[in-house]
Amino acid sequence: MVGERAAQGHGRDNNELFLKQDQAHSARMYDYYLGGKTNYAVDREAAQAVIRLFPAIETIARVNRAYMHRAARYLAEQGVRQFIDVGTGIPTAPNLHEVVQDVAPECRVVYIDNDPIVLVYADELLTGTSEGRTCFVQADATGPEAVFAAVEAENIVDFGQPVGLSLHALLHFIPDDRGPYDVVRSFMDRLVPGSYLSLTHCTGDFAPETWQAIIDTYAQRGTPAQVRTRAEVLRFFDGLELVDPEVVLAHQWRPQADSEPGFIADELVSLYAGVARKL
Repeated sequence: MVGERAAQGHGRDNNELFLKQDQAHSARMYDYYLGGKTNYAVDREAAQAVIRLFPAIETIARVNRAYMHRAARYLAEQGVRQFIDVGTGIPTAPNLHEVVQDVAPECRVVYIDNDPIVLVYADELLTGTSEGRTCFVQADATGPEAVFAAVEAENIVDFGQPVGLSLHALLHFIPDDRGPYDVVRSFMDRLVPGSYLSLTHCTGDFAPETWQAIIDTYAQRGTPAQVRTRAEVLRFFDGLELVDPEVVLAHQWRPQADSEPGFIADELVSLYAGVARKL
């Protein structure tokens, strides 16, 4: 399953980081899907198991990344100047801060992830413009209060002003028994009107049996996951004003000729995306 991050666990020190090299991690598997080098043999084995089930998983990873670039640029063009990216994952250029600071150099970005390997590479997330600011904090997405406390401690985000909240390829790693809808609601409740939510989410709508096999593959390697229907993804936006074209497959959200590969069948994408504004 595409995922720049996993949602389970809390911050860990580097000793635990190296002890965990014998267990596949969704962030490193995602890095492998994108052709990156920040992964271990156990991650490559797990990723190859998924690729055998669904070769298009690499296409989904690229589509997800391209969507992030378009959505982030869109929010910056709407005047948003501060961003919180929850579940950052291993840096892959261009990163979110590079996209938004290209539009407005004064943009401020806080990256959040619970995976200690991201901290190892966080320097790549901190090389922003002199006018703006970027930082990385280690926190768990399923604890919004702790996330906001960590963000506030950095003194970068003014919570009296609109924020662009990114939850890209994250929520399918939060099964229903961990309250994903409550997590999103808690995040948005803390943000002022004029803030935005952008998310992507894998779905089994087009190939349910294959996606169940993918979920099982992740679960067997210690990462619980749950794909959702379009109706279930829509629920994450309850109470918000969806931006056109609302919730669609990620490659269909405001596509640009230079950001997507050619024609892609819907079942090969299997990733919903949407942006919505808090009124």
